[in-house]
Amino acid sequence: MSRIGKKPVELPKGVTASLSGQTVEVKGPKGTRSFTATDDVTIVIDGAQVTVSPRGTSKRARAQWGMSRTMVANLVKGVTTGFKKELEINGVGYRAQMQGNTLKLALGYSHEVNFEAPKGVTITTPKQTEIVVEGIDEQVVGQVAANIREWRGPEPYKGKGIKYKDEFIFRKEGKKK
Repeated sequence: MSRIGKKPVELPKGVTASLSGQTVEVKGPKGTRSFTATDDVTIVIDGAQVTVSPRGTSKRARAQWGMSRTMVANLVKGVTTGFKKELEINGVGYRAQMQGNTLKLALGYSHEVNFEAPKGVTITTPKQTEIVVEGIDEQVVGQVAANIREWRGPEPYKGKGIKYKDEFIFRKEGKKK
């Protein structure tokens, strides 16, 4: 039995869910998102709850059960509060700033890195050393943050580079004489 799959997904006020076939569409204050589940699970919307249950006892059906429930819960969270990833920049001369829809990064290269924000994602820079990526789709927000971090990942000796705000960088000791 899936402990996650058994829990129903609660729909807060201002959020509506509709079902057509295996596609769940959730509308909320931040927008509309949809998810198409596999035929291994049954999705039922009753009032302010969405319940997911497996159609059989096969391993695939049980695996899809918890995953489908989590996907529906992420749709609800995305259209109500949204998702957010925070990045920190460490290093002398390393900084970021937004110009329109473009994130300009100075990361020690001979040129400035220009990163275009995709549709549905908001990038802000509260400080020169902080980047905040926000949106209603968790997968897209995480991928954009990973793409920004990829330009200069944190190195283990001095900790320079772009890292997630809550990330721990395992530090190495330098050379000894």
